[in-house]
Amino acid sequence: MFYLIYGLEKFLIDKEIKKIIAEHNIDELNINYYDGNNDMLKDIIDDALTISMWSNKKLIIINNSLFLTGSKNINNDTDILLDYINNPNPDTIIIFGVNNDKLDERKKIVKELKKKSIVKECNKMNNLNNIVKDFFKGYNISNSDLNYFIDRVGNNLDILENEAKKILIYKDDNFDITREDITNLTSKNIDIDIFKLIENIINDNKIEALETYHEMLKYNEEPIKIIIMLANQFRIIYQSKILYQKGYTEANIASNLKIHPYRIKLALQTYRRFKEHTLLKYLSKLADLDYDIKTGKIDSTLGLELFILEI
Repeated sequence: MFYLIYGLEKFLIDKEIKKIIAEHNIDELNINYYDGNNDMLKDIIDDALTISMWSNKKLIIINNSLFLTGSKNINNDTDILLDYINNPNPDTIIIFGVNNDKLDERKKIVKELKKKSIVKECNKMNNLNNIVKDFFKGYNISNSDLNYFIDRVGNNLDILENEAKKILIYKDDNFDITREDITNLTSKNIDIDIFKLIENIINDNKIEALETYHEMLKYNEEPIKIIIMLANQFRIIYQSKILYQKGYTEANIASNLKIHPYRIKLALQTYRRFKEHTLLKYLSKLADLDYDIKTGKIDSTLGLELFILEI
């Protein structure tokens, strides 16, 4: 039996894998993990053909199955895999996982696997609210409060699940979740305000940028931390711009930079508004500001205010 699980959301891919393990009642001793970009397919197929010492069923999980995408990798000979999927060991289940990269539908191996596998696509797309609502299964939460929870916490599913668990642990047998619960029990995602701050800077909305900055200070965010996060975001925009111009896809950029796809998506939404030399100038100014603050030449709060006003 084969499963092909792919998409941009590692959280959902991992969740699907856990469901498969539970569905087939497979013990951890009977699960072997491989990296499809580093381990040779011949070794993986040899393992698939070997009878398990512990039970009748064995599960092989191949993470990072880049041989199913357009990416370059060591596993360029997939004939051995084609032979195996046409004559598999009935006692071995194989899961092919692809995260952050699109399947190359032109490849024969992809076409054959899609015919022979149970295929799961794991992307948030328009299903984010439904996914998050499932975190509160059995509890009462209004749609407006659910949206408030997502707006406050962000789009990272791992973080959303952990913040939801905090609320459920606190509520215990009280099944009504209120906006007050969300405000008091969850951590506000500073990244959201950073994106808002950058957006105001991009649009030359200095008053709004300062208001966002002062709002972040109310949450006791340190100016040095904000400077670092600003620099990181400008760096991501710069790197994404360069790679995109070289023909990389959004998924390829996320994979190469090892950054969550959502952050790459936001970076690519803004990259056209910046020239490369402007981004490098901002990074240089932030580095100088960081140095001046740490050497006592300028107050941190005032220094970042001046940066916002001067750019």
